[in-house]
Order: sequence, then structure tokens, then C-alpha cells
Amino acid sequence: MTYHTDDTIIALSTPPGSGAIAVLRLSGNKAFEFTNKVFRSFSGKDFSSFKSHTLHFGSIYDKEEVIDEVVISLFKNPLSFTGEDVVEISCHGSAYIQQRLFQLFIKQGARVANPGEYTMRAFMNGRMDLSQAEAVADLVASTSEASHRIALQQMRGGFSGEIKELREQLIHFASMIELELDFSEEDVQFANRNELKELVSNLITHISDLASSFALGNVIKNGIPVAIAGEPNAGKSTLLNVLLNEERAIVSDIPGTTRDTIEDEITLDGIRFRFIDTAGIRETSDKIESLGIDRTFEKINTSAIVILLFDATLSDAAKLDAAIKAVKEKTAESTKVLVVANKSDLGNEAELRSKFQNREDLIFISAKQKQNIEGLKSKLMEFANANLLHSNQTIITNVRHFEALNNANVALKNVYSGLEKKITGDLLAVEIRRALYHLSEILGQVTTEDLLGSIFSRFCIGK
Repeated sequence: MTYHTDDTIIALSTPPGSGAIAVLRLSGNKAFEFTNKVFRSFSGKDFSSFKSHTLHFGSIYDKEEVIDEVVISLFKNPLSFTGEDVVEISCHGSAYIQQRLFQLFIKQGARVANPGEYTMRAFMNGRMDLSQAEAVADLVASTSEASHRIALQQMRGGFSGEIKELREQLIHFASMIELELDFSEEDVQFANRNELKELVSNLITHISDLASSFALGNVIKNGIPVAIAGEPNAGKSTLLNVLLNEERAIVSDIPGTTRDTIEDEITLDGIRFRFIDTAGIRETSDKIESLGIDRTFEKINTSAIVILLFDATLSDAAKLDAAIKAVKEKTAESTKVLVVANKSDLGNEAELRSKFQNREDLIFISAKQKQNIEGLKSKLMEFANANLLHSNQTIITNVRHFEALNNANVALKNVYSGLEKKITGDLLAVEIRRALYHLSEILGQVTTEDLLGSIFSRFCIGK
């Protein structure tokens, strides 16, 4: 996709369809000129006298026909979202009115904006770097307190600020190394190798911490998948209904009732969890139930957390160990398994605990009686590393940033290794440049048209 910044664009900034109010946004060097030709203020003031960041009530005309009474907001460059002259028109939400206004401005020469083109112009005009621009899309798409908090922090420059600081530290030594190359015949060293080694070590640690946060950030952005697994009649469907506070799954005493996965979402303390009730795991000759069990293992394999639920009154330590082993064989190393003993209301908890050798990782609940459900939720929050969300630690949610950080770290590790081996400055310079390149990729200081097209095409039109 090719983006142009020398024309004026228009798009609907509110959801399409009829509503109380719709907002159309114009951005470009002729936004004021186009608006001035069709807008008449009720105050009688001339459009050219309007100050930036002000609101004005009036009517939009098509020749002498009144299309609508509107409120316009104007923002003069460079102090606007896009860094260009911007006009926002708040009109009545009739689809017919919106269409007439579009036709009116397009007739004058405005162009319908491409997806994400307003944010792209903000990036191109230096109003934000590329990581901040990507955070705008994440903010619009946020569905929980946690994803909202992370996106807002990144849009305000928290992440890019860290990257800029890391980059500046490295640039200082890069310039010293480059200077050495200019005086290579004189065999001088301007960059202190011990200081450079210490810096590179600190950068590797910092970047590794940022990259490792992606595991949490990615699931928070998309919702944390939690599979509820276990044998038939362990109470998985009952637990799902209790967690969701609604009768979402069919509950029955007949084993194998759940033949397929059932999914739904809840938000706990600002974090979105996607719970998946799976078919009971057991040996069966029923083809339909077997398909359900196959899907159970598929869901277990893709979940960040697995709640392994078992009937505390029927199981024992050996069976539990075998179940845990079977689940862990089907999950990634990073997947966390939460072992939960259900139906604790049917026995003495102390006796039940002793039956399972007083394992400390067991959580005892009664899904039917809703006992210790809050304890289970607290453990889920702990497993989700929710404490990081309430700290000032930067959390990465974008796979492009994750890849760039890893690539930068590979280059920095090569620099560190080279320093230990006392390699020449020209070879160090190659790896330092590579690390700087990947850090610059995050900020958008190194871009291609294909990259920008890929990023901004995922935005909604009007943002």
C-alpha cells in the first residue's frame, strides 16, 4: 500500500451506521479551505479568525441547501494528532447525513483515508514514533484493564523511551569505535573496552528482560487461555459455570457429557481470561467422545494455564501423579499447570490432603458449593504474573518488537564475545551497527514501505 501525505483525507471516526452523533475527520493542507467553503458559523465569524483547538457551532451547506447543523473542532498544525491541519465535524448520526458530507468534501478534492492513515501521518510528521503508533491500534482494540494500561503506557512513550535510552548509550561507544577506524593506521583506542564490555552486559540484561515480558504481554493482549482438564465427572463444567457466574455448560452425572470444547471469557482484576471447558480425559470406544478428547489435548497444548481438576474423593496420589505427567507431556514448557482438588465438601480436607501426601501445590475447592473459588482466582492471578501489571515494568505485546529485541541481543552478545576475544574494532563496529539497526527498527527510524503498509493496514479506517 502506498501512502501519500500531500493531499487531504477524510474518514468517519465513529462506528459506521446510525447513531446520535457521528464524527468525520479531515486532515491535510486543504482541510481548512474545504471546510471554509461549506461551513457557516452561527456567530457570524469568519473561519480564518478561528483559533486552534476551538469548537464552533454552525451549519454545513451544499450551495444554499442546509445539510446539517454541526459542531466543528479545528486543530492547526503542528499541534494536532497528525501534525497537519485537522478538522473534526460532529454531525447528527444519520447515515444519509454522513453520506452527503462525504460527497461534499470528496467533490472538493478530499480523498477517503486508507486504514490507519491518520496515525501513519502522525508517525511521518514526527508526532510519535512507530512503537507509539502501533500502541494506538492496541489501545483502540483493548478489551480489559490490563491491555488498556499496557497500550496507554506504550502510546505515551514508556517503551520507546527505554529503547531510545539504550540506543543512545550504545551510540556513544559506536562513535568512539568508528573514530578509531579513521585512525586505524595510528593504532589508537578511543573506546574504553572495559566500559564497553560493562555497558554491553547491562544492555543484554535489560533487553532480555524486555523480551521475556512478551510471553505475558502477548496473552494479556489476546486474553489468557485457560484449559479446564481432567477426568469425566471431575466437575469441569460446574467449575466453568461458577467462574462465569452463568449456566454456560451442561452439567450431568453421566460421564462424557461434554463432547466438545466450550469457551467463554471473564475479566479478573483487569485481566481477561479465556476459559475452555474440555471433554473428560479417559479411554473410550465412543468415536464422538474420542474426537472431543483429541480436541481437549489440542486446547491443552495451546493454553497458557491448565487447570487440572480431579475428584478429591475418588483419586489418590499415584493417579494424580500420572495425570499431571500426562498433561505436562502435552503442554509447552512455559505452560503452567494448576492442580485443583474438587468436591472437597464431600470429605474432611485434612484427611484428603494426607491422602495426597500433603502436596503444597494442591488447591481444594467445591465447585458445586462454591467453596474457595476466590482462592482459585487468586492463584490464577498469581500464575498470570498479575503483579507485574501493577509495577512500572514495561511489558512487550508486539511480536515485531519481540523479534527486533531478540535480534539486537544476538548482535550485542556477539559484541561481548568479541570483546572477550579482543577482536579488532572494525569487526566490533559491524555488530554494534547491527544492534543499533534493530533497536532503530522498533522506533521506526529504519522502515520500508512494505513494513508501514503491513502495520497500518491492520488499523481501522478513521484512526
